[in-house]
Amino acid sequence: MKKVNSKVPLSPKLPTLTAGDFFLEDESIFSGLKIKDGDQSYLSAKNMVLRESELNHLIMQNTQLERFECSNVIFDHCDFSNLAWIGASFHQVIFRQCKLIGTNFAESYLRDCTFDDCLTNFASFSHANLKTVTFSNCALNEAEFNETRWKNLDMQSNQLSHSNWFLTDMAGLDLTTNYFDSIALSQETIKGLKVNQEQAITIAQGLGLIIE
Repeated sequence: MKKVNSKVPLSPKLPTLTAGDFFLEDESIFSGLKIKDGDQSYLSAKNMVLRESELNHLIMQNTQLERFECSNVIFDHCDFSNLAWIGASFHQVIFRQCKLIGTNFAESYLRDCTFDDCLTNFASFSHANLKTVTFSNCALNEAEFNETRWKNLDMQSNQLSHSNWFLTDMAGLDLTTNYFDSIALSQETIKGLKVNQEQAITIAQGLGLIIE
């Protein structure tokens, strides 16, 4: 089946929320909470579950979360810079105006997720599986999408300079509203990528073509 990127991610389904605290602890489950502020930086936890909750202004810098599961959650103005949640699972999640610089989503599964107006430079989505995911007005400079599998990936008005897409099938992906002055692609996987004229010249130069 040909990949398309016309679907809109489903919004998180949230119940009536109760004010609560969020902390890192192995095997812990958080549900139905409205969490504001807090700092869980430089910590680690395994097998945590977060669902049906809204988190505002939470800080988790340089934190490591193994086998993290997240569903029906809104992250608003959170700082997750250099957080590693390799192999995590995200379902119906919104990242709104979050700081995700260097955040590692490698090998994670993301379905019905939205990244809106986020600072996501140097983040990694390599070897991730993205299904119905939207990036809108995000800074994704030097971000990594190497060997990423996707379906219904929507890229709108993002900064993609020096981002890496090696060995990622680009067929059906529309980058025309995004900006990049350099982008790394694999020649064998760019067939079917939709770009504007200026972007085409940039890509051609990156592939070593001489344009006169």
